[in-house]
This record gives sequence, structure tokens and C-alpha cells, in this order.
Amino acid sequence: MTPVHFSFTSAFALGLMGLAFHRTHLLSALLCLEGMMLSLFIALSLWALQLEATSYSTAPMLLLAFSACEASAGLALLVATARTHGTDRLQSLNLLQC
Repeated sequence: MTPVHFSFTSAFALGLMGLAFHRTHLLSALLCLEGMMLSLFIALSLWALQLEATSYSTAPMLLLAFSACEASAGLALLVATARTHGTDRLQSLNLLQC
């Protein structure tokens, strides 16, 4: 495994571990998701450059578009949660209470 592949794999793994173990605030969970998407985007971009095929060059842009949609939906949920509950702490959210 090259150092470049190791760095992107470790960045994705760190984002996944942060998402799994550090779930106190909704904003920290969204930042971990964005870190994971960023590492996937850079890895897909480098993969498309290494293969030198034009058919694979649309995959990073498609991932970037989905990442932007995920970020906007996450921020909308963050604002809605902060307005209704007064905080973005995940312990204050209860799915059984609406």
C-alpha cells in the first residue's frame, strides 16, 4: 500500500471512528461525515487520474454533488433541531417523542 492510499484510508477510518464514538453533538457528526466524503472524493479523483480513462472522470463530480446535497440536508436538520430543542446535543433527541 502506497503512502497516498494509506493516508486516504486512514482519513476515512478516522472519520468513521469519529462518527461512531464521538456522538455528542449533531455538528460533530456532520463534520465527520464531511471528512469521510472529502477523503472519498480525493481518492476517487486520484483513481480516475491513475487509470487515465475519461469515463471514470464523472464519478468524483457525482460524489461531490451528492456530498453537497448531504451537507445541505444535514445543516437544515441542524437548524431545525436547534430551533425546536434549543441544542444540537444528540442525547436530547428522542424519536418516540414528536
